[in-house]
Amino acid sequence: MTTDHILEMRSITKKFPGVIALADVNLSVSRGEVHAICGENGAGKSTLMKVLSGVYPHGTYEGDIVFDGQVVEFRGIRDSEHHGIVIIHQELALSPYLSIAENIFLGNEQAERGVVDWNKTNSEAAKLLARVGLDERPDTKIVDIGVGKQQLVEIAKALSKEVKLLILDEPTAALNDEDSAHLLGLIDGLREHGITSIIISHKLNEIEAIADTTTIIRDGKTIETLDMRGADRVSEERIIRGMVGRSLDNRFPDHTPNIGEEVLRIEDWTVHHPIDQTRKVVDSASLSVRRGEIVGVAGLMGAGRTELAMSLFGRSYGARVSGRVFKDGKEIDLRNVGAAIRHGIAYATEDRKRFGLNLIDTIQHNVSASALGKLARLGVVDRRQEEKVAERYRKELNIKTPTVSALVGKLSGGNQQKVVLSKWIYADPDVLILDEPTRGIDVGAKYEIYGIINRLADAGKGVIVISSELPELIGICDRIYALSQGRVTGEVARDDATQERLMQYMTMEKDVTAR
Repeated sequence: MTTDHILEMRSITKKFPGVIALADVNLSVSRGEVHAICGENGAGKSTLMKVLSGVYPHGTYEGDIVFDGQVVEFRGIRDSEHHGIVIIHQELALSPYLSIAENIFLGNEQAERGVVDWNKTNSEAAKLLARVGLDERPDTKIVDIGVGKQQLVEIAKALSKEVKLLILDEPTAALNDEDSAHLLGLIDGLREHGITSIIISHKLNEIEAIADTTTIIRDGKTIETLDMRGADRVSEERIIRGMVGRSLDNRFPDHTPNIGEEVLRIEDWTVHHPIDQTRKVVDSASLSVRRGEIVGVAGLMGAGRTELAMSLFGRSYGARVSGRVFKDGKEIDLRNVGAAIRHGIAYATEDRKRFGLNLIDTIQHNVSASALGKLARLGVVDRRQEEKVAERYRKELNIKTPTVSALVGKLSGGNQQKVVLSKWIYADPDVLILDEPTRGIDVGAKYEIYGIINRLADAGKGVIVISSELPELIGICDRIYALSQGRVTGEVARDDATQERLMQYMTMEKDVTAR
């Protein structure tokens, strides 16, 4: 790796109405390296990359961008791509019903005289798929492949544009461990082909493993740049201290549970796939949660965790759902979402942007959405009272926004998650199911979310936490269930929980004789 800089961003300042998102930020990236950018949600990381890639064009910010030794002024994404800068956003920008090959060359069609050469399109796509290690036919539709493979298609698309600098925003946030390892290995290998990478991630173990250099941004300002390959090893704790401005000696708040009577029990819960109804996605699952207890659900991608939660929440997923549900010892019927809410069961989805929030509406309206009846008089919502409720949760959950009239879509991921929690806490459920509650959230915001979960349990709620991060489950849960191929394969008390033991249950083969 040479030491010359392929990129310098000098004194970048970006302002929005009433907010300074970036204040005199400086960034230097060496040619051929993997450069990580870390910071809390809302620190300005994605904003900085949008400035670099032309999403925020020249003239909307102050400062200079020097790329490949020249001062550049990008008017849009096409300008930055023309120079060899390609950004892959956290929300993938693929067209689901087009083929892999069509997506790779979308906007860059392999055409002569206005006619697409499909033989060339598919053959060139096949070469790019081989480069990224994706064993799929070029004519396969995006909708038919998983998120991990979609990330590889995005990288193949970037390689088709003769990329020099690849920017990846939270590339492994939605991936399982196997897909994450493959993607990181691919990024690592790109440097051998002269491609420089900038990676934004909250997964500090991945940053520690792959990055040559890490720049930390806090509150829109450059704090420091760390040499990850120097003589003094940079630890995760060192990065955290730079991100949050203090040491987090313990990633999880201390908590002494006060566990009471059983509040929810599920028996022999079975769910069939909504399209292929011969396939069971949840198979005779049984579990329970008591008041004041935090119960974890662990499982690999496709194990049936989300399917279990969504089907329980008013049968909002699946077909031919069967089994029994007991609330405080009495059997209940959860035939729809309204029934689930009336029985005191809430579900905070893993996909907060798609299912959990109305991104084009205000914080105030999102917070009240699941319990408007509490604010209505003769069918009319008391907007002043609604504002007071939202303001209370803004303060209690430390949602970083000057006003509850702000649009939710303008908030950082961590603050959006707090709005989701506010919405369901206001509904005052007895059981709260949290599906990946800290996905895509930095360590400081995670700590706050853990504290909120503890307070819910202390208030006598039963809390079910679904998470792909085993250390998280072990750190906050009183008991943990493991799922494999739709079946509950194990139950572990907190004191007995280890990652190895949970993984053993999570990879347990389904009994072929089981019905």
